[in-house]
Amino acid sequence: MTDARTPLVVALGRTPRTDALFTGEVSDPALPLELPAMPSIIGAFPAMVREGRWPVSEMAIATFLMAKEAGRPLVLLPCVLASRAQEGSLLCREDSPLRGPHQLRGARVGVRAYSQTTGMWLRGVLAESHGVPPDQVRWITFEEAHLADFRDPPWCERVAAGATLEGMLREGVLDAAVFGSGAPAGFRTVFPKPAEASKAFLASHGFVPVNHLLIARSDVARDRAPELMRLLSLLGASGASVTTRAALAPALSLAARWCAEQRLTRRALALSEIWSGTPHEIG
Repeated sequence: MTDARTPLVVALGRTPRTDALFTGEVSDPALPLELPAMPSIIGAFPAMVREGRWPVSEMAIATFLMAKEAGRPLVLLPCVLASRAQEGSLLCREDSPLRGPHQLRGARVGVRAYSQTTGMWLRGVLAESHGVPPDQVRWITFEEAHLADFRDPPWCERVAAGATLEGMLREGVLDAAVFGSGAPAGFRTVFPKPAEASKAFLASHGFVPVNHLLIARSDVARDRAPELMRLLSLLGASGASVTTRAALAPALSLAARWCAEQRLTRRALALSEIWSGTPHEIG
């Protein structure tokens, strides 16, 4: 059993949602935290799903679902660390002939990795609302998935080392590209009215797409996760969003279905499988 006096190591990105934990403004002497410096929280994801490097970690929803379906000893905690509308992340050149996402059938679309969560949400929207299924786009990828044994489906192509997403889009080698946070200037969105498209998604599905959640190794979840969730709930409205299993159900169910349809997983996980191992007193 884990000693509650031992600092709990939590791999988190430092953002406005989590800053109070890093400054110590929100703390609990009974649950000291150790927050390793993370130049980019995305870099923590492979080490967590491949070797369980940290007791608790921020995690992209698609990566977690892939790892859970693959049997990794990880459990989900009902805490949203990043969520956003996705339509503004799909960009093309200013002079592109593209006039909407329905024209992407047969196009070359770049994405950091096929398993990237923003790409997962956008592919789902393209298939559901614009008649463009994943296998009708040539997905150009730059990195492997965080899950080491995953292989991209046959409609993907890996670029040569040294190529960049932004550079290939500027050169016109790509028709469009998926950017996460911090999209570069000088491009326009493939969705003519991305804000309206995002509102349509919210109206249809009832939630803003979730990018990052919180997960724990199964060997530490029962001992320390309940106390951690209580601490996170003190962050307030502008902090990490501690929520419930029921509130997350629509996002998790849709993400699980779209992961299976896009061959990120072999099948869609049921909610009972997604929450397996999570302490019953949480959510």
